[in-house]
Amino acid sequence: MVALGLVVARFNREVTKEMEEAALDAAAEQGADVVETVHVPGAYDAPLAADRLARREDIEAVAVVGAIVTGDTDHDQVIASAAAQGLTDVSLDRDTPVMLGITGPGMSAAEARERVGNAGKAVEGAVDMVSAL
Repeated sequence: MVALGLVVARFNREVTKEMEEAALDAAAEQGADVVETVHVPGAYDAPLAADRLARREDIEAVAVVGAIVTGDTDHDQVIASAAAQGLTDVSLDRDTPVMLGITGPGMSAAEARERVGNAGKAVEGAVDMVSAL
């Protein structure tokens, strides 16, 4: 059984709550155990939480879920880029799979709701990476 850490962004909670449920369902389907779930304010904050989980001996991989919805500025682009780079850095620095299940940028709230299933794909990817490595 693969031991996972899960990071869930609270921003856009109406979407990320469903993403969290999809991630937990996918973990159960994959036979994985979510050892700990950490809720963070938003996607930008996810790399630090992922790093803390990736340091733990009892966690083999981390899945991160969140939804970045576009607004009137390019802020969504900045947040998405920073989160993706931060999570990549954690994965490489800790030699632990960290899967990006953050949707966006450039999507509406309706599009974010349509992509809730990406949370499950992040969990499936985490399990696959543990097996592959």
